[in-house]
Amino acid sequence: MVGEVLSDRYELEELVGTGGMSSVFRAHDRLLDRKVALKILHLQYSDDAEYVERFRHEARAVAALSHPNIVTVIDRGEHGGRQFIVFEYVEGENLKQLIQRRGPAPVSTALELAMQVSRGLSFAHQQGLIHRDVKPQNVLMNGEGKAKVTDFGIARSLDVQHGMTQTGTVLGTSDYIAPEQAQGQRVDEHTDVYSLGVVLYELLTSEVPFPGENFVAVAMRHINEPPPPIRDKRPDVSPRVEAAVQKAMAKDPADRFPTMADFCRELEACLAEEQGATQVIAPGDRRPARPHRRRSGVSPWPLLLVLAALIVIGGAIAAVVLSSGTGVFSIHNSNSGGGGGGGTAVQLKAVTAYDPFGSPPGQEHNADAPKATDGDAGTYWETETYHSTFAQLGKPGVGLVLDAKSSVQLHQLGIATATPGFTAVIRAGDSEGSFPDTASASQTVSSGTQFTITGGKHRYYVIWITKLPPGGQSVRINEVKAT
Repeated sequence: MVGEVLSDRYELEELVGTGGMSSVFRAHDRLLDRKVALKILHLQYSDDAEYVERFRHEARAVAALSHPNIVTVIDRGEHGGRQFIVFEYVEGENLKQLIQRRGPAPVSTALELAMQVSRGLSFAHQQGLIHRDVKPQNVLMNGEGKAKVTDFGIARSLDVQHGMTQTGTVLGTSDYIAPEQAQGQRVDEHTDVYSLGVVLYELLTSEVPFPGENFVAVAMRHINEPPPPIRDKRPDVSPRVEAAVQKAMAKDPADRFPTMADFCRELEACLAEEQGATQVIAPGDRRPARPHRRRSGVSPWPLLLVLAALIVIGGAIAAVVLSSGTGVFSIHNSNSGGGGGGGTAVQLKAVTAYDPFGSPPGQEHNADAPKATDGDAGTYWETETYHSTFAQLGKPGVGLVLDAKSSVQLHQLGIATATPGFTAVIRAGDSEGSFPDTASASQTVSSGTQFTITGGKHRYYVIWITKLPPGGQSVRINEVKAT
C-alpha cells in the first residue's frame, strides 16, 4: 500500500502500473535519498513456487545487464512474504503512451527509438537472455529521448532446456507476439526481432498490424497473415524502411534478420538515408528532396527554366511506337492528350529485379531483366507468379532496376506492357540496391504509359510495382524508353 515502508528502506509513494503478475510503485529510497521503482509480486502468487522463481529469475537475469538502453536493477528483497525488485526510476512515459499521445512518429524518430531498443535487446542476447515480451509498454522514455527496455518478467535463457518457460508454454502479449511463440514452439532471439518489428510498425502508423477482439484471434493473424503494407498508410516511409519491418516480421524465423545486431545495423542504415534527405516540400509531393550540394560556376536555374518552357511549348513527349511480330505497344503520355514534343532519348538498361522483401535470388527472373530494354517489344521481363489474395502481391512491392550508366535527369519514362492494369511508381537512387527518392506519381499502367519524372539526377531508377492487374497473377514489362 502507498505509505508502506519495505525492508525499512523503500517507502511506497505512488502506484504507477499493474500487470498480471505484479504491480509497480514509485518509491523513495530512504538510505540513498533517491526515487526508485519497486516491482512487487501480487500476493496471490507468493505461495506459488513457479511464479516466485520466475520473479527471482528476472531479478538475477536483469541484474547482470548493464546497458544504457536497459533499466537497471538495484536490489531484490522480500517483505511480509512478498517478493519485490528495485529498479532505477525512469521519469517519463512509456512508448505506448507516447504513441497514443502523439500519433505516428516522424520516420527518423521511429528509427532512432527502434535502434535504441534493438541495442538494449542485442546486449541482452549477447548475455544469453531473450526478452519474450517486447512491446511499447515495456519501453520507458526518460523525457530526453532515451529509450530503456524494462520488464524482463518472462525472459528466459537462450540455452534453457527444462523449467518454467520450456517449449509448449505460450507467454507474451498478443499484439506483438511472434508466430512461433503464439504456437508454443521454441523461441530464440528471432522472437524478439519479430516483436520489435511490430513495435516499429506501430511507431510509424500508430496502429498495431493485427488488431482483434481477443488473444486467440490476434495470435492467429500473426501466424497466418502478412502485415498490411506500411506505405499504404505512410507514403513518406521509404521502401527500404518498409522492407526492414517486413523482414523483421517474417513468419519463418529463418527469414528474419539473423540477429538483433543485424536488425540494428539495418535500422542505422535506414536512418542514415533518411537523414540524408530534407523534408517533403509540399503535401502532394512525396519525393524527399536530394541533399543540397555546393556547386561552382553558373547557376543551373536559367537553363532549367528554358527547358521547362520548351517542354510546355512542345507539349507532351512524342509517342514511342514499339512493334513486334506479336503486336504493337504504344507508350503515350497519360497526363495529356498526346501530340508532338521533344526530348533527348536516354539509353536505359534493365539490369535486375528488385525484391527487398525476401524472395529467393533469381525468383523474380533476374536474368530476363535486359529483355525490357532490348528494343524488341516481343520479349519481356516478368515477375514471379503470385497467388496471394492479400493486396494481390502479398508484399509492398517488387521492381525492375534500370541503369542509366551515369547520373541523368529524366523527364519522361515510358512503359510498354502486355499485362495492363498494374500499379507502379518510379523511384530513384545512386546505387543498384537503394532507391530513397520517389521520382513520379503512382499510376495505373495501361498497355503503354508515360511517367513524368521529377527530382534531381540519378543513375539508377526502379519501376516499383505495388499492385497486380485486376485478375492477374504477374506483371510483364515488354519495353522501357526514357527521355
